[in-house]
Parts: sequence; C-alpha cells; structure tokens
Amino acid sequence: MVDANGCLPESLSSDALLRKLFDRIIGDLQLRPVGPTQWHQFPHTGGITGLCLLAESHLACHTFPEFGSLCLNLFCCVPRQAWEFESTLKTMFGAASVTVRTMSRSYGSADDMQFASRVERLSMEKRG
Repeated sequence: MVDANGCLPESLSSDALLRKLFDRIIGDLQLRPVGPTQWHQFPHTGGITGLCLLAESHLACHTFPEFGSLCLNLFCCVPRQAWEFESTLKTMFGAASVTVRTMSRSYGSADDMQFASRVERLSMEKRG
C-alpha cells in the first residue's frame, strides 16, 4: 500500500500519467494483467480510480486532486522485489512525501499447505 501526499493536483487528474505509472509498475515487476485496466474519472474533482486485474491479484489507484493525494494498492500473491515507489512518485507527481507499507501474508497453516500439496498431486495424477 502506497500513499503519496503533496502531489501536484493537475498530475492527479492526468489519465495519461497514471497509465504510464501502471505500465512502468507492471513492466518492471513482470506482472501479468488478465485484461485491460479499467479507469474512471470523477467529473467534479477530476480524481481518477484505476484497477488492473492481475494473474497475481490486482493493482489499484485512487487520486484526490483536491487533497494532493495518490493512493496505490498492489496486491501480489507471488513475492516481488521492492519497487522505487518513493522516487518515482516524487518525480512523476511532485509528491512531497511517500509512505510505503508492505504486508506479508500467510495463506494458511502448515496443515493447509500440506493439504494444498496433496490436492495438487492428485490433480497431476488425474491428468497424468
């Protein structure tokens, strides 16, 4: 989860700039979109919401030009290397501050992992 504050309001209303940001994140992290990114621009504030469904999960953004704020959420079920959110958002959007929060998730207990392994093995045997 990434929060950028003190951004230039006009940059937060630029769908071209947000598309460029998504393209860089997706390319650099070798993410796999499963369809086109969906975008919505709010008529009164110019804020933009974007959502890209990924094979790994999703990449989403919400901009608030009236507050100079950009919020990103990248959820990956496969670990990825760290990305340069801070320098990139400062350069592209003029962010005064960027906070990056990373959360590691456990998708189950050891028993759950053994169960998943058995299911996969049985599935392979059926195909085999």
